Amino acid sequence: MGLRTGMVPTEDASARKREIEEKLKQEQETLSFIRENLEKSDQLTNGMVSILSSFESRLMQLENSIIPVHKQTENLQRLQENVDKTLSCMDHVISYYHVAKDTDRIIREGPTGRLDEYLACIAKIQKAVEYFQDNNPDSPELNTVKARFEKGKELLEAEFRSLLTRYSKPVPPILILDAISVDEELEVQEDVVLEHLPEAVLQDIICISGWLVEYGRNQDFMNVYFQIRSNQLDRSIKGLKDHFRKNSASSGILYSPAVQTKRKDTPTKKAPKRPGTIRKAQNLLKQYSQHGLDGKKGGSNLTPLEGYDHDLRVKHPSDALTEKHGVAAGKDDVLDIEIDSYIHCISAFVKLAQSEYVLLTEIIPEHHQKKTFDSLIQEALDNLMLEGDNIVSAARRAIMRHDYSAVLTIFPILRHLKMNKSEFDSTLQGTAASTKNKLPTLITSMETIGAKALEEFADSIKNDPDKEYNMPKDGTVHELTSNAILFLQQLLDFHETAGAMLASQETSSSATSYTSDFNKRLLSTYICKVLGNLQLNLLSKSKVYEDSALSAIFLHNNYNYILKSLEKSELIQLVTVTQKKAENSYRELIQQQIHMYQRSWLKVTELLTDRNMPVFQPGTKLKDKERQVIKDKFKGFNDGLDELCKTQKGWAIPDKEQRDFIRQAQRIVVSDAYRAFLQRCANISFTKNPEKYHKYRPEEVEEMIEKLCANISFTKNPEKYHKYRPEEVEEMIEKLFDTSA
Repeated sequence: MGLRTGMVPTEDASARKREIEEKLKQEQETLSFIRENLEKSDQLTNGMVSILSSFESRLMQLENSIIPVHKQTENLQRLQENVDKTLSCMDHVISYYHVAKDTDRIIREGPTGRLDEYLACIAKIQKAVEYFQDNNPDSPELNTVKARFEKGKELLEAEFRSLLTRYSKPVPPILILDAISVDEELEVQEDVVLEHLPEAVLQDIICISGWLVEYGRNQDFMNVYFQIRSNQLDRSIKGLKDHFRKNSASSGILYSPAVQTKRKDTPTKKAPKRPGTIRKAQNLLKQYSQHGLDGKKGGSNLTPLEGYDHDLRVKHPSDALTEKHGVAAGKDDVLDIEIDSYIHCISAFVKLAQSEYVLLTEIIPEHHQKKTFDSLIQEALDNLMLEGDNIVSAARRAIMRHDYSAVLTIFPILRHLKMNKSEFDSTLQGTAASTKNKLPTLITSMETIGAKALEEFADSIKNDPDKEYNMPKDGTVHELTSNAILFLQQLLDFHETAGAMLASQETSSSATSYTSDFNKRLLSTYICKVLGNLQLNLLSKSKVYEDSALSAIFLHNNYNYILKSLEKSELIQLVTVTQKKAENSYRELIQQQIHMYQRSWLKVTELLTDRNMPVFQPGTKLKDKERQVIKDKFKGFNDGLDELCKTQKGWAIPDKEQRDFIRQAQRIVVSDAYRAFLQRCANISFTKNPEKYHKYRPEEVEEMIEKLCANISFTKNPEKYHKYRPEEVEEMIEKLFDTSA
């Protein structure tokens, strides 16, 4: 057991040794393999190093031979480039010497029809100028190209002027009328485009303008521009005025921006809108101022009112119709045309000026636009302001002659100016202060002369002389009354303008606000002043009549006419602003005059009373003295009745309602008294010839009274004025606006 144990380790060690030896042998073989490979690698490395060393040597040789050749080639290329540049510069420089010759033909022929080519030539000349100035300022070629450049610039300026002159035309009047008209039926208004220049021409002008500003260093073309366009603006307005007058004179057709209507078709198909009321007022007021104040003529000029059965001494309608048909157009028709024409021209100026400014902004540099626009509109604006000043001067001269109708020409113009002032100011924004102030100055002048006319008219009403031959013999409405009322009625259409006129003359601090209510109160105060002056004057005039009854009829007719006129128009509303009880006051005055008139019959009716009648018993024989008393009463009644009827038959109460009321009341009073008197005397024998005293039956007395105050005769030759039958008048009116007739 012990031996086995000792043998086992020996065998293991031998095996272990053999194993190690085998591994060592393998490692030695591996080491030998590595050594062999290292030797081969060293051989390859040495071979590669040898090859690289040889290649490096060859590269060094190549570099030493190529670099000098490359440098020589580079120098040659640089020399070639320098030669090319030199030749190019020489060609460029030489070209400057030929610019004048090369561009001569194009410059001489001008830019018309080939603006782009012409501007290209100008650019070449400009470069030549710059070259010679920088490189050879003493050369003669510089003067040559400078002269050619100036010539080219002159021709461009000439082309600018030529294009503007050739293509700038006045705007046709019909187009202007469309532009200033407004169609109230359209919610969105169509803007009428005013094309002043064709688009292609406009672009050429803009191009020339830009060149002249940037390269030409020239602002003279701006003067040329505003002179030409200013002339066209003025011609457009004058053309509208001429068209307006011609068209109005031939067909009676007017277009007025004041009435805000739009032309739907050609002018001949437009319904006329004429200020006929103003014209009528001017006719009547002119007659009044020329004849009423100086007393050369008498009579009344009444406007027909409801309740009046005739129109006393008014121009016959046939005359107006004749004028409407153009048979005899008078000065007043011309005046109407002038007023409407001026109103149109004001509106046209605003529209045309706005359009001119839009055009100007495309052509003129921004920092010169306001000044050029200011110069452009001066001529047309000055002409309009001069015409307005002439209207004011004419009104002033007329007022000096006591012709207050002239103020009526100012009202529509002044109202239109004030309505358009904001748009006017907006259009002139940026212009000189003197330009902006022209319209306000004209408005102030019109307000001043208008206010003066109003005040002097009120004074003339108060101071109209009481001339016997100027009084209506029939006691009807005085010319002073009808004209005063007619004048006041015209203020209704222009109540805001008239109120502002009066307010403009107020110096109190409360007047500075110029509120609508304040102006209305001023106008109401003025109307009440005129009516008060009129009432005082009428009262004074009534004293001219020797017969107090005729004086009462005169005052009654005038007061009644005033009241009816106030009630029929809106004047009463203005009057009651400051005089709440004006209507009642006039009614009381009218009633007082009726009572005054009725007193004229007392000398007749008092004879029919029991005063001084004898007391007697039936069947008793009267004494001679008692019979004479009854005879005297009958005779006094008969004579008084004859006298009153004869006198009052020539009197007139135009208002049928008033006339019937007065006659009815008087007929009842006299007839009842006469019947009662006849009844008392029925059984009294006071004469052998009763028919001598029983001259009238009660029915005859009533009939006589019924015929009183019905005088409607206004001429001894009625056929002279009753020229047309009603049917003929209707037929003439039907044809009045028929342009196809």
